[in-house]
Amino acid sequence: MKTRRLFGFSISFILINMAAIMERADENLLPSVYKEVSEAFSAGPTELGYLTFIMNFVQALSSPLAGVLILHYDRPTVLAIGTACWALSTAAVGASQQFYQVACWRAVNGLGLAIVIPALQSFIADSYSDDVRGRGFGLLSLVGSVGGIGGGALATIMAGQEYWGIPGWRCAFILMALLSLLIGVLVHLFVVDPGRSSLVIPTIIDENSERAELVGKGNANSHSVWRESWAATRAVIKVRTFQIIVLQGIVGSLPWRAMVFFTMWFELIGFDNNSAAGLISIFAIGCAMGSFIGGLIADRVSRIYPDTGRVMCAQFSAFMGIPFSWLLLNIIPQSVSNWSSFAVTLFLMGLTISWCATCANNPMFAEVVPLKHRTMIYAFDRAFEGSFSSFAAPAVGILTEKIYGYDSRPVNSISGSSHQAFALSRGLLSMMIVPFGLCSLFYSPLHVIFKRDRDNARAASLKEQELT
Repeated sequence: MKTRRLFGFSISFILINMAAIMERADENLLPSVYKEVSEAFSAGPTELGYLTFIMNFVQALSSPLAGVLILHYDRPTVLAIGTACWALSTAAVGASQQFYQVACWRAVNGLGLAIVIPALQSFIADSYSDDVRGRGFGLLSLVGSVGGIGGGALATIMAGQEYWGIPGWRCAFILMALLSLLIGVLVHLFVVDPGRSSLVIPTIIDENSERAELVGKGNANSHSVWRESWAATRAVIKVRTFQIIVLQGIVGSLPWRAMVFFTMWFELIGFDNNSAAGLISIFAIGCAMGSFIGGLIADRVSRIYPDTGRVMCAQFSAFMGIPFSWLLLNIIPQSVSNWSSFAVTLFLMGLTISWCATCANNPMFAEVVPLKHRTMIYAFDRAFEGSFSSFAAPAVGILTEKIYGYDSRPVNSISGSSHQAFALSRGLLSMMIVPFGLCSLFYSPLHVIFKRDRDNARAASLKEQELT
């Protein structure tokens, strides 16, 4: 039953992508209703930023747990555990009556996402060969973006309504929780780990026998699993390519964390819920297309320049964040009459700044460590990057309120507030221009270091194969 196909695709492949859709939808849910949550709990940008910070920080600290669980259980089980965790916490956020309750449940939500995301990434890394791995991660990001677009748009539209006397934003959280829980159950029942079965994915590889062996032995000897986890941790942290990508990621993630305020910014300008949702959806579509196109371009370029092609693509993408951030937040007049200008800028911005993960980071991680350490390297990347970048959202709130004079009192829901919109845009600009530039710069050492780490990983893998 687990190898059944639907429309020519493996059910496992379909459900993994459904899990990615729900993960991205859940991430975009709260930022899409910041304005309504702000009014419900009398919270300003700083408090809202702390909600995002709490989730991201807990997610970052908990990410190594995914690497440990993968050594003890197969990936479908790990994905199901994480999905159930985030689904229940999402429902609880929708039912919360106090701000501190929302904060606590957002922490639990971060725990669930910490388990799911590295498992998804290693699943894809094991399912594609080196020369098309950018396409694999690009496809996962493209499909996941459908969830981000749908979840964000649905929540923004529902937020302006009431259903059976319940505020629409609360209904959106409960609906998302039910759908996520359903996907988690289906993943547990029908998904097969790529190390144990050949899925219908292009150029799939079946080299994961070491992980399968560890999974089989995990219940019998948990001490060996923890010893293997510690060995994997030390091996991953020592890789120079990992260190450099994490360094650029810490800085490069700051603008993306700050962007959670885009919906609130557009509503402060005066756009209604539908118009704001449309702008965010256009940006998300641009990011979805860009991540897939970036992966394809990097695959092609890496065949010509195998040692530096992916790095060059990532530097271009990061650099493009500078002019587009300046144009969006400083050049276009902040008026509802400029909806089209915002839409075009957001689409082109998303199309060019979203390459890094799919064109370089995720494919390169898979090449610089042995197969059995792949989940661990993705988990620690999330841990280091997420723990530092999680400060971006509250930093935007503090800059907006303390330096640029944002007033957290309720805003007119129809006309917005030009003064507060301008203050928020200054805070966003501060957290986007400089980080994008530093991110592009920090990739530079990889032009030399990546080749050495990749060759070392290949030599280590060949040595292990000879010994076994």
